[in-house]
Amino acid sequence: MTARPTVELYCDGACLGNPGPGGWAYLLRFRSADGVKEKEAAGPDPETTNNRMELLAAIRGLEALAKPCEVELFCDSQYVVKGITSWMAGWKRAGWRKADRQPVLNAELWQALDAQVQRHRVKATWVRGHAGHIENERVDVLAREAAVHQTAQG
Repeated sequence: MTARPTVELYCDGACLGNPGPGGWAYLLRFRSADGVKEKEAAGPDPETTNNRMELLAAIRGLEALAKPCEVELFCDSQYVVKGITSWMAGWKRAGWRKADRQPVLNAELWQALDAQVQRHRVKATWVRGHAGHIENERVDVLAREAAVHQTAQG
């Protein structure tokens, strides 16, 4: 059995107003005997929420991986990290409903994230936002730029 490649994924979302124009971004870091390679991407959404952008950043980062990987996901959103580590399994068992039987907000994004988490082996780690974490600061800038750029175009 071939070992899965190990990848670091840094992701962040931003929203100008909540709801409002938003952006998502990720940075993938691959380490190998050949050195370190990085890939980053960002995208906008004209009318969204911060939580939706946080989820989309994680989804897009995982989708960008061509084959199943061991992924260490770093995110400043406790919503995303707790969703992956604690909430998602129970929501899934309950038909994507919360403990109060109400539908999970952003269920279609959680389901897309679940599909990616099933494809990869994901360890989600929370990092404090705006605290000097270099990679988190980078994806924060990319996500905000994606949100701002579309407002200047619109």
